[in-house]
Amino acid sequence: MEFGRKKDFLVCVDSDGCAMDTMNVKHRKCFGPCLVEEWKLVSRQEEVLSRWNDMNLYSMTRGINRFKSLAFMLREIHDTFMKIEGLEDLEAWVKNGGELSERALEYRVREQGRGSKCLEMALSWSRTVNRRIEGLSFEEKRPFEGVREALCDVHRHADLVVVSSANRQAVEEEWRYYGLLNLVDLVMAQDMGSKASCMGRLVEMGYERERVLMVGDAPGDWRAAEDNGVFYYPILAGRERESWREFGEEGAERFFEGRFGGEYQEGKVREFLGNLGSYS
Repeated sequence: MEFGRKKDFLVCVDSDGCAMDTMNVKHRKCFGPCLVEEWKLVSRQEEVLSRWNDMNLYSMTRGINRFKSLAFMLREIHDTFMKIEGLEDLEAWVKNGGELSERALEYRVREQGRGSKCLEMALSWSRTVNRRIEGLSFEEKRPFEGVREALCDVHRHADLVVVSSANRQAVEEEWRYYGLLNLVDLVMAQDMGSKASCMGRLVEMGYERERVLMVGDAPGDWRAAEDNGVFYYPILAGRERESWREFGEEGAERFFEGRFGGEYQEGKVREFLGNLGSYS
């Protein structure tokens, strides 16, 4: 990882559903439909897609790693209406604490040989998802209003890092297309580990924790900030433009002036959890 601390402040920003208006379209057009196709679930398509979207967009599991989400969904399917052969192999891999990326899954499949149907199907599913995402037009994958202005302002005072659980190629292509990639110092994506571990590695570069902020839209972003003892600013699902406006007008200023902690931070977390819990 070629990155070194240049400024006293560090701001980490999630991509899908936070800076980029991509989460809904990717789950509705790519992740869910590819699951239905890979496991031949057409007869239960409506309920499977509804449950997939609830899990990944409107609940406390919003934004989790794709393979964790897949394992959870397949377990529900297995326990409800159809046996998933080899599911325990996928669940064991997801729970082993290692890197949960397509690259790591490819290695696991090679290591185990062609002995686990579920692992092989999970790899096929992930590859198909990536191809579908690549096929989406950039008009379907735009940054939220206010993102560019906020990031330009922030980068004048802080090192800026994208911390995402999404596929690296997709993240970099989307940010590059909209001229945002040159505003950040580093992209840490799915292939570099969990968000918490990525943030931990960054904090160890010498930043004071009260000078580190995570901007995200999902519980995993909040937990990554909590695990590392740093601040969290939420981009609220369904209220993204409003959230970025407030960040640009007040949140970032509070952070840089040392007025982010305490009441303001606690209020933003309550707002975040309440919004996600009631969002429909």
